[in-house]
Parts: sequence; structure tokens; C-alpha cells
Amino acid sequence: MAQIQFKQGIREDVIPDVRLTRAADGSDGTATFYFENPTALTSEEGGDITGMYLVDEEGEMVSRDVNAKFINGEPAGIESVYVMKSVEEWERFMRFMNRYAEENGLGFTKS
Repeated sequence: MAQIQFKQGIREDVIPDVRLTRAADGSDGTATFYFENPTALTSEEGGDITGMYLVDEEGEMVSRDVNAKFINGEPAGIESVYVMKSVEEWERFMRFMNRYAEENGLGFTKS
């Protein structure tokens, strides 16, 4: 049930590229999501993009840092940054990502 939404209640079908950074002391971190040609930009379903919603059985995490990319006036992608300001937020995010990865066949590559 882990899913990402840009319009509440409407699942984004495109699987993002996700890049994680974390402070050396583990106190905070960021996750940068990039969606290439997301359905949120091209679908006819109503509503505006109001944020990125990470939804699972534990609840919802929200980022308002969402930017659309257009090439020659055509939608090309969405980049969103989710900021974690504590160890608890990091752990909650990682539980979500583990569920999301499992449901969508994703892997983790450490740089």
C-alpha cells in the first residue's frame, strides 16, 4: 500500500529515481525524487499538484518542495525534495521506502 501521490488520492505510476543524503551524525537528511514523464503532469484527472505525498499504512508524509520540468513547453519531469530533520523522521522515511521498494521491485545502491 506504499504509494507516492502528487494529487491526493491519485497514485503516481511512474517509479522515481531517489537520491539520499544524510548528515554524518545522522541528525538530518534529504531525499531527492526525480520522476521522468510522470502521469501527474499528463493525466486528465482533475486537481492541481499541491505537494508530494508519501502514503503507507503508518500515515502520510508531505513535501511541498515540488518542481515541474518542461522542455519546449511539454511536461518532462518532476523533482521533489523531502527533508528529514531528526533521526525519527529518517527512520520513518526509511520504513516507507522499504515498503515502496518491495512493492515496486526497487533496489538500493550505495555510492
